[in-house]
Amino acid sequence: MASESPEGQVETVRLWSLTEDTLLEAGDDGSLVAITWWGEYEFADTAEGVRESLGRLALGPVSMANLAVSGRARSDEWRGSLRKVLTRLSGSVVRSLALNDGRGPVLSAIPVTQFPVFPDGPLPPGRQVRLSRFTALRADEGALLAESPGARYKVALFRPPAVLIASSLAAPTTVEQLAATTGLAPVVVADVVEFLVAAGVVLIADADGRFTDHGDPETAIWSHDDLMFHARSRTWQRGSPPETDTARSGAEPPVVKPVTAGPTFPLPRPDPRTLAATDPPLTALLESDHGCPDFGTRELTAAQVGEFLFRAARVRSVGTAHLPSGPSHEASQRPYFSVACLYELEIYVGINRGADLARGIYHYDPLWHTLTLINDDEAVLDTLLDMAMIAAGGHRRPAALLTVTARMSRISWVLGSAAYATTLLHLGALQQVLYLAAKAMGLAAHAVPVDAGDRVDRALKLEWPAEVSVGECVLDFPA
Repeated sequence: MASESPEGQVETVRLWSLTEDTLLEAGDDGSLVAITWWGEYEFADTAEGVRESLGRLALGPVSMANLAVSGRARSDEWRGSLRKVLTRLSGSVVRSLALNDGRGPVLSAIPVTQFPVFPDGPLPPGRQVRLSRFTALRADEGALLAESPGARYKVALFRPPAVLIASSLAAPTTVEQLAATTGLAPVVVADVVEFLVAAGVVLIADADGRFTDHGDPETAIWSHDDLMFHARSRTWQRGSPPETDTARSGAEPPVVKPVTAGPTFPLPRPDPRTLAATDPPLTALLESDHGCPDFGTRELTAAQVGEFLFRAARVRSVGTAHLPSGPSHEASQRPYFSVACLYELEIYVGINRGADLARGIYHYDPLWHTLTLINDDEAVLDTLLDMAMIAAGGHRRPAALLTVTARMSRISWVLGSAAYATTLLHLGALQQVLYLAAKAMGLAAHAVPVDAGDRVDRALKLEWPAEVSVGECVLDFPA
C-alpha cells in the first residue's frame, strides 16, 4: 500500500503543525502572542527563529528537521525555546505520521483537551494491543475519525494503511500479527500502532495480558454512548457542524413553532395576581413528597389544563436577548429557566380523560395559549398512554400525558455542540416547574421514562431530527 523510497526502504516521518484556528501575532519587541481555541498565550522572550518556525507550523504539517532557522540562531537555544512554546500550546499542536513517499500524512492526532500528553517511545515487543471499547470510528470530512471520550486526542485516519490497521484492532493482537495479516511493512505497523496508543484510542496490555481502559474500574459503569455524550457535550468542539458558519447562515429559527395541523382551542387564562394570593408557599410545595399520581377515572377540565400550562409554560413576553460573545436574537420570557431565553422546548398534550376536551394529541402554543389538535387517531393515543402507564407502574391510563420535544435548530443556532446537553438541562427545569404548578393546583405531575423508539416521533408527526422528543410527564389527580 505504501510507496517505497528509492533505496527500497519504507519509512515513517513525524510531522508537527498548529491547528487551523491558531493565530500568531508578533510584536516589534520580540514578543509573541498565540490566539488559540483555549485562549491567548503570550511569550515575552523566545529565541531567534522560534517565531519563524511557528509561522511554518501554522501552514501545515512539517518535519522538525525541515524547519528553517536563521543562521544567527543557535540550534540548541532555538530547539529548547521552541519546545517550551509547543508544550504550552500543546492543546493546539497536531501530531501527524507520514510515509516517505511525499503523499502527506497517513494519520493525525488532533488535541481535544487544553494540555494533552503525547507519550513517545516504542511499544514493548510482543505486547498485545486493541481498540478501547469506547473508541468509535466515523466518517469526518473525507477521513475516518477515531475518537474516545477518555482520549486526549482524536485521530484522523487519512490513508489506507492507517484505516486498515485501526480497523484490525477490534480484538487483541500484536504488531507482528498485524503486519502478517495486513501485508504492511512491520515498521509502518509498529509506528502507526504506537501513534494510536499515544493518542489514547488504542490500549496496550500489561505484562499479564490485561487491558485497562481509561479510568478503570470506574468506566465499567459507563456505556460508550453516555460517556462520549458527556465528554463531547460539556464543551464546544472545534470542527463540529453546529459551529460552522453554515449553521448560522440561514434565518433565525422562530421563537415558537408555527402549527396549523388542525382545529385550535383557546385555553382559559387565570389571573396571576389571584394565583399569587391563594397559592401555598413555595416551602410547603417543596417539602411535600413527590409521588406518581393516582390514575383513576376523574376527568380534567379545559380550565385545569389551561391553568396548568399557563402557570408552567406560557410566553410572558417577547423581546431581544444577547449573549456576551454571540449575536442578538429574538427571545421570550417563560416561567422556567432557559439559557439565553432560547426556549427550544415544545409541549404536546395527549388528552385521555377530558371533561370538555376531546381525546387526541394536541400541540400547545405558549404564545397564544391555545391547543391545536394534531392527531385524533385514538389507537395512536392509546399506544402512548399505555407506555406511560407501564412506565409509571400504574394499572390505568393517565388523564393526560405531556410529551416534551426540542426544536434543535432553535438552540444549536446559538449553542453549537453544547445544544443537546443544554436541552436536557432545560427539560429538567421544565419538569420541576410542572411538578410545582400541579401541586399548587391540587393536581399531580410526574415524569415517566417512556422507551418508545420512534413511536413518539411518529405519533406527534415530528420532522426528525429537526425536532425530537426528549421527555414525558403524566398529569392526573393525587393519590
